[in-house]
Amino acid sequence: MSELLARLMARLSQEDKLLIAFSGGADSALLASAAHRALGDRAVAVTAVSASLPASERVAARTFAREQNIPHVEVCTDELDNPDYVANTGNRCFHCKTALFDALIPLATMMGARMALGTNLDDLGDHRPGQSAAVARGAIFPMVDAELTKFDVRSISRELGLATADKPAAACLSSRIAYGDNVTPELLARIERAEESLRQFGFREFRVRAHADGTLARVEIVDTELTSAFERRGDILTALRSAGFVFGSLDLGGLRSGGMNALLSLTPVSR
Repeated sequence: MSELLARLMARLSQEDKLLIAFSGGADSALLASAAHRALGDRAVAVTAVSASLPASERVAARTFAREQNIPHVEVCTDELDNPDYVANTGNRCFHCKTALFDALIPLATMMGARMALGTNLDDLGDHRPGQSAAVARGAIFPMVDAELTKFDVRSISRELGLATADKPAAACLSSRIAYGDNVTPELLARIERAEESLRQFGFREFRVRAHADGTLARVEIVDTELTSAFERRGDILTALRSAGFVFGSLDLGGLRSGGMNALLSLTPVSR
């Protein structure tokens, strides 16, 4: 066992029971797997299901949990019923995490478990208002406590042979919508449809960002795939229009995590 993994296991072993917020991404997958190794069936992975979760990610989360023999449940969250979430200000993630913990608390109370998130040290420097909601509800961050970075997460995941070790980051679909534009099930479905088309074209790391109330789709794609994307710009534009967008563009800046956060300092995010 590497020193990094040993630190994480030692931290998790301090807990009696845990509910892990499990999206199926690299961070939460490692946390769920390590917690299962440390606590057995006293660690349960929980996936929040709503219109902001792509169907492909829901399937991937189920598959990972089944292959790792991790107890796994799904809960439906109602963030889209919250006008503050729909308004999509810079605090949207706070309302999302609040809805998640509202759904988890009854289960956590029944189990006598604490709630854990797969936040790592690198996440602390980003704009993540959901973390304050997590802290307010008493959630813990074992990978922060173990002083693990994103690089460490992927290194440990490879050590454990996890299929998610090199999985591209996949934030919720709502993060694709420009701040100030309403989050709606219809727009989320259009973004999901557009991204699925790009995935079928063979692209691996990208985001379809929606602007101008869903009129414009701005495609961020990793630098190594940008040339190929330009060569297939006609196919991409057809896919974007089929998903309901009027205009389509390729962002010359490439893929950037939290790409919409640049708007927070430029434009008002409330109406």
